Amino acid sequence: MKFETKTIHAGIKPDPSTGAIMTPIYQTSTYVQDAPGQHKGFEYSRSQNPTREALENNIAALENACGAIAFGSGLAGIDAILKMLKPGDEVISTNDLYGGSYRLMRRIFEPLGIKSTFISMSSADEVERALTANTRLIWIETPTNPTLKIIDIKSICDMAQKKGIMTCVDNTFASPYLQNPLDLGADMVMHSATKYIGGHSDLVLGLVACKHEKQFEKLKFIQNVVGAIPGPQDCFLTLRGIKTLHLRVQRACENAKAIAQTLRDHPAVNNVYYPGFTDHPNHEIAKTQMRDFGGMVSFDLHDDTLEAANRILNNTNYFALAESLGGVESLIGHPARMTHAAIPRDERVAVGITDSLIRLSVGIEHREDLIEDLKNALP
Repeated sequence: MKFETKTIHAGIKPDPSTGAIMTPIYQTSTYVQDAPGQHKGFEYSRSQNPTREALENNIAALENACGAIAFGSGLAGIDAILKMLKPGDEVISTNDLYGGSYRLMRRIFEPLGIKSTFISMSSADEVERALTANTRLIWIETPTNPTLKIIDIKSICDMAQKKGIMTCVDNTFASPYLQNPLDLGADMVMHSATKYIGGHSDLVLGLVACKHEKQFEKLKFIQNVVGAIPGPQDCFLTLRGIKTLHLRVQRACENAKAIAQTLRDHPAVNNVYYPGFTDHPNHEIAKTQMRDFGGMVSFDLHDDTLEAANRILNNTNYFALAESLGGVESLIGHPARMTHAAIPRDERVAVGITDSLIRLSVGIEHREDLIEDLKNALP
């Protein structure tokens, strides 16, 4: 079954009681049993829910996984993965990643004895040099947020596998349409389904897909025990969003390519971060592991000040000033004060998150309107 067909059909069956083609919203907390312990596979909706199960089966098919688990948010999914570790264990991650992931690792898990080290992950050799006897998890985010570095998933996962170290890839920026980390050797893949998978800025939800049954069962246990689950309404909306995932992401990719070139040609713009450029330092890796280059573009200005950034952020019409990404509408944001404010300034600047860095989530509007909007806002 091809990807586009999977989005519509994988894990989805018409409702057996009515024939409804759309998965029903099973808005129930509990299920009647024929006798104590004799049920139809569902006991209590923290443990199982038919709408959530359909979503989990669908994303498992899209990521070529043995199984998938849905959580109340992407961060709840990351939290569950980190709970697979124990005090004394260590995590290696990229130094250019979502600020919420950084905050969770630093502020919540380090006090519990789980240390995180943040490096550039420019090569498998660099990652290997950072390993210690206590390293248990390599956390990869690619493309990175917000400077869109590309990390070589296969080479790092091949190295980690030889050493018996778990790997997980945050695949939020790419979505399953552009990138399948499990096929490249990762053990787990995580999505903030709030973004491209849901695609309409109307839900918050996380997904983790697993290559191996052992890790899937462990995460499923954590999901049930902790209870950080999404409700059936959000699962229904996510399933609805997935049906157009390939159409939306492809249009966003096409728009982002044109916008990135427009920004590069503008005299006020200093750097444009976009892996589709042939001179992007990781362009060849992106070509190898992605089907296209995504709908995210970041740029900074020659006038590297908050004031210069503000003039642009406050003067767009179609690019809405808001956090998040991956919706049908275009968004503009300032990582230093929004998505990455939890990261200390010296660490932010060291990885390129300057005062003037602006991140765009390019939507599916007409590209000429989006380009004109940015031209009008730029000095």
